[in-house]
Amino acid sequence: MGSDGHCSFVLLAEFDILAGAQLKYQFPQPLGVDESVLAMSMLPDGAETQLDDWTIFFLNQTTFNTISPILALDTPEVKTTALAGEAPKPELLCVLNLVRTKHDASLDRGARVLALAICTRHPFIQIFKPVLLMALDDYLSDPSQDCLARLFDAVNSMDLSGAPILTRNEKMVMRSSERKDVFAEKFTYLAHLPNSTHAAVKNNGKSVQHRATQSAESFSSFEEGILMRSQEREETAVQVQPPTGQSSPSEASFSLGGSAVWVGDESGIDDNEGEDGSILSFVGTTVTESTRRRRSTDASSGSSQAHMKMRPSMIHTPSYYDPTTMRTGMAKDTHFYHTTVAYKDHQLPIKMPLATFSEEVGDYSLITLVKAFSSTTLVSGPQHPHLHTNGPQTHPIIILFNALVTGKRIIFLGHRKPAGEVSSFVLSACALGSGCGAVLRGFIERAFPYANLNNRDEWEAVPAYIAGVTNPIFKSSPTWDLLLDISTGSVTVARDIHSTYPVSTGAPLNLPNMVRSTTFNTETSLGSDEDIVRTANAKDGKGDFVAKADNNADNHFIEDIKSAIEYHYGEGLVRVRFTEYVLRFVRLASRYEEDTTGSTKFGYPSSVFNNNAPNSRLGSGIVFNDEHAGRKELSANSHRFEGWRKTNSYEYICADFRNAQLMDAIQGFDVTHQLFRMRNAKHMSDGEVTAITRTLAESIKTYEQVVELLAYLMPQGGGLVHLAFCLFHQKEAVRDATVDLFNQLRAYPIGVQFLQALNHFQRYAYVRQAHAREKRFAVEHQQQYQPPPLQSQSSYGGGPSSYRYDYSSDRMITPTANGGFQ
Repeated sequence: MGSDGHCSFVLLAEFDILAGAQLKYQFPQPLGVDESVLAMSMLPDGAETQLDDWTIFFLNQTTFNTISPILALDTPEVKTTALAGEAPKPELLCVLNLVRTKHDASLDRGARVLALAICTRHPFIQIFKPVLLMALDDYLSDPSQDCLARLFDAVNSMDLSGAPILTRNEKMVMRSSERKDVFAEKFTYLAHLPNSTHAAVKNNGKSVQHRATQSAESFSSFEEGILMRSQEREETAVQVQPPTGQSSPSEASFSLGGSAVWVGDESGIDDNEGEDGSILSFVGTTVTESTRRRRSTDASSGSSQAHMKMRPSMIHTPSYYDPTTMRTGMAKDTHFYHTTVAYKDHQLPIKMPLATFSEEVGDYSLITLVKAFSSTTLVSGPQHPHLHTNGPQTHPIIILFNALVTGKRIIFLGHRKPAGEVSSFVLSACALGSGCGAVLRGFIERAFPYANLNNRDEWEAVPAYIAGVTNPIFKSSPTWDLLLDISTGSVTVARDIHSTYPVSTGAPLNLPNMVRSTTFNTETSLGSDEDIVRTANAKDGKGDFVAKADNNADNHFIEDIKSAIEYHYGEGLVRVRFTEYVLRFVRLASRYEEDTTGSTKFGYPSSVFNNNAPNSRLGSGIVFNDEHAGRKELSANSHRFEGWRKTNSYEYICADFRNAQLMDAIQGFDVTHQLFRMRNAKHMSDGEVTAITRTLAESIKTYEQVVELLAYLMPQGGGLVHLAFCLFHQKEAVRDATVDLFNQLRAYPIGVQFLQALNHFQRYAYVRQAHAREKRFAVEHQQQYQPPPLQSQSSYGGGPSSYRYDYSSDRMITPTANGGFQ
């Protein structure tokens, strides 16, 4: 089996009353790992008390669980993201394990306990649960190795060749969008290719298998598969590239790359409806009166009355994709790729998530994690500066996050709980620390979702391990720094943590006086803690949160999360908010490093806009509106910043930032800083606004640049709303630059969707100004290229400007100044 398959190995273990847990089968060949380690991982303690249980563990983490197949049919791939000076690491294998207890009175113990597992490189291992259930049923009815072979072949025959491979920025946009047609054009790309071209896209006959983006790509280059797919798309030249030229909205409608934005009467809206009641009607063909009766905004006041009437039909220039045809026979939600696995005579539906990072494994739940550990009164043990950034008021989730990023040894204990539930908490913690895989990395490689006594010495020797256990004996173990009991919700800090991690006593680290001019309020950022979800409670009219007396940013953030959960916001929103929180942590840490060492390795230096510099140098990094509050926050967090700088996670992000400086589509300035200024600054000079909008308009040209910009503009933070305010700026240069930027965005479907999310006034302003510019440019173009008046070509009547044909010489003669000819 090659390394491109979805399933590398299939394992089966069974509990023997005399010999204990035994690994019975390994298919297609032995892994080269201690069989007792595999068997004990597959058959957790107390498995006989559960009818069914799911567990997850990893291979290729340490020497004791690194595979070494005899025939080398599946040798571990080497990661390219290892730190400098480190030996190359084999690619992590995720193992999804199904444990079943089948009661049988004829047996000695009255039950049969066995487990079936598959090893895969995909982090979205939850998609294989249906086929694993069916395969285990098959094995119970026919206990032979043939069952494992059928499972192995079935999973590897799953066709993911049509699944779009998204870049990091595309994943960030997708996971923050609730639209069910986001990046819909990527599905049409493969679906509409001719068979010959489609075969060419498969890399000269070799199918390009879907692989999740490595977590290293939080700030680094795209994975090899993405680069290959991009090259192949360019080589095939199948006419799916976006139009090179721009065209402003026509007088007839707001044309966005072959689409139209409708406002007003929105009765009978279909799947493309936006939350604000507006609808983006993609049109690549004629839209008749019977299928589209909408009212459109237009720039021309003289024609506004006509536009308020029902319009008969419109024909728009076809764009480079047509979701109206794409929707036929395609999944209703493009966040997933739908396929099937054929097992025996059954076609099992598979729904594969497309925006998964390698640091988020399985179907974890941050909501469950927050609910389980939500009380500060259940925190016990000494306070440590790395963990308790707000003293005794530090929330348990913040303590857990601090323990994760500062490299503490963490155990989740679930006595008499299913091993699968304990595993889920460990995976949720890894997602929490990494910002759902989008910001930091280095957590999954030290995670043991289910750990046991059998290989205790090995996994406890891993620095900063994150383990899940069910045996209460670990509660008295001296090897952990933080223990979280999922049964009681209690959090315990080890008694000797100060001796294990000594820190300077007394006042926090002294920071040098920060004398920079202020431009940015760290308390109000894209992932800030002031951006609290404020929802009205229909029952009691409750709308806002009551601020904490200590006004701590972390407490505000947790109150935000708890309220979002209380008002039944989904897992997606909670994940986005934690991603923003980790992004904010990184930017603050970058500023701290710069202020204490003079430079930063993983961020832009903090500077303000300088109108006197050549080309009006833009600001960068994170600076503060209130120097006192900024210094106070950096000092309060200095210990956890120092603890984090000693971990692999810090080294990873430094390497990722260096790669980003080379690979990012937008180069030369700090995009995040500019967007924060546009959103949060209380006072901005006209020169700075002009410089920001002009720089964005000049730098955002290609599809990759558009997507990278939109990845910073999460809908939860307002999307394009704050940039759209520039359409009302007093300076014409700012308005024109904003129109130019929006014209670039609307050349691509994802940009169209973000433009649709603007409110009616902003969209109308864009339509009006874009149309006015189009008319002005048309007039200027006509005046510039209008030919001079035609002169008479007649030779009869003479004159200084006339020509005459001489028939005798068979040539044209020209007039002279005295009226003659020569």
